[in-house]
Amino acid sequence: MRPIYLDSNATTRVDPEVFEAMRPLFVDQFGNPSSKHGFGASVGAVVKKARQQLQALIGAQFEDEIAFTSGGTESNNTAILSALEVMPCRTEVVISAVEHPAVLTLCEHLEETRDVKVHKIPVDRHGRIDVDAYKAALTPHVAIVSVMWANNETGTIFPTVELAELAKGVGALFHTDAVQAIGKFPVDLKSTAIDMLSLSGHKLHGPKGIGALYIKRGVLFRSLIKGGHQERNRRAGTENTPGIVGLGKAAELAMKFMDEDSKRIKSLRDRLECGLLQRIPEAFVIGDPIERLSNTTNIAFENVEADGLLLLLDREGIACSSGSACSCGSLEPSHVLRAMNIASTAAQGTIRFSLSRDNSGKDIDRVLEVMPALVEKLRNSFPTCSGYGEGI
Repeated sequence: MRPIYLDSNATTRVDPEVFEAMRPLFVDQFGNPSSKHGFGASVGAVVKKARQQLQALIGAQFEDEIAFTSGGTESNNTAILSALEVMPCRTEVVISAVEHPAVLTLCEHLEETRDVKVHKIPVDRHGRIDVDAYKAALTPHVAIVSVMWANNETGTIFPTVELAELAKGVGALFHTDAVQAIGKFPVDLKSTAIDMLSLSGHKLHGPKGIGALYIKRGVLFRSLIKGGHQERNRRAGTENTPGIVGLGKAAELAMKFMDEDSKRIKSLRDRLECGLLQRIPEAFVIGDPIERLSNTTNIAFENVEADGLLLLLDREGIACSSGSACSCGSLEPSHVLRAMNIASTAAQGTIRFSLSRDNSGKDIDRVLEVMPALVEKLRNSFPTCSGYGEGI
C-alpha cells in the first residue's frame, strides 16, 4: 500500500516539471549570473524569467520588487530588521500571537537585546485576529507590522489587505508572512498597501532552500546579508540559480492550476473533515470555519495524545502532524493552540491534515478507514489527568 502524505503545510514534493526545469542549471547552465561571459549571460536570462514568473503569481507591479532569499525565515528576519534600521526613531513592532517562530523568536530576541517593544495581538477561539486590539496597538511609534496571511497550523486566513491599510494610517511599514498563502489563492500585491511579503518555494511544490522577499518599489530597505551586489544590493551572495529556476517554475504551475487545485483539494478536505467528525465522537475542527485555507484541517480529538496517534498513523503509512510538542516528558500545546484558548483535553489531541495536488480520494478513504479504531484505542489508555490544568 502506497504511503499517504498529508503534511503539505510542512513541505511539498517537488513537482517533476520543476525538477526538470532545474536540471540544466546543475550540469549545463552552471555559470555565475554575475559573470559577463556567455556562461553567465545565459544563466542571468533564466533567473530573469523566474523573477517574472514569480511576479505574475503574486501580482507585483515590477519584477525588481522581488529579491530571492534562502526561504521564509530569512525573508521574515530581513523585513523586520530592515524596517527597524531605516526608521530608527520608531522602536515598536506589531505581530499576532500566532505568528510562525521565524517571526516570534526574532521579536523575542529583539525585546531581550534591543530597546524594541513588541505588541502581540490576541486571537479568538477560531484563530481570528482581534482587530480592535490591533487598531489600538497602531501608534506613530510602530516601525513595522508583521502579520501572517494564513496560519500554518489552523489554516485561518487573516484580513491582511485591510490590516495593511490600517498600518498605513500611522506611517508604519507592513509585512506579511505569506508562506502558507502563496499558490493557494490569488494574490494581487500591486492593488494593496503591503510593503513586504515573504514566501518559500518548498510550500508550493518547489525546492527547499529558496524563497523570496517582495519589497514594494520605493520602500526604504537595508539588506540583512552584506557582501556583493547581488539582487540589486538587497541580498549578497552568489544566487542559488537552480533553486531560483525551480521556484519560478513552481510559481508558473501554481498559477496555472490554482483554481482547479483549490476546488478539488477543498472537496477532499471537506470529505475528510465530515467523515472524521461523523465517525469519531468528541472531535471538532480548530480554525475559522469559512476563512480558512482550502487544503488545511486541524481536528481536535478529545482525550487523545497526538504523538501517540501520529505514531499509529505513521505505522499505517499516513503522514500528518500535530499542534503539540513534547517538552520535558509532557505533551504541551503549541503557542497557536494556547493563544486560541483551546481546552487542554482537546489541545493535546490535535492533528493537522494538510493536502496538496498530489492527494486523491483514495487517500481520504484510507484515513477514514483507519482513524476511528486508532482514536478509540488511544482513548482507552488516555490518562485521567493531563498534568497542566483545565485550560490553556
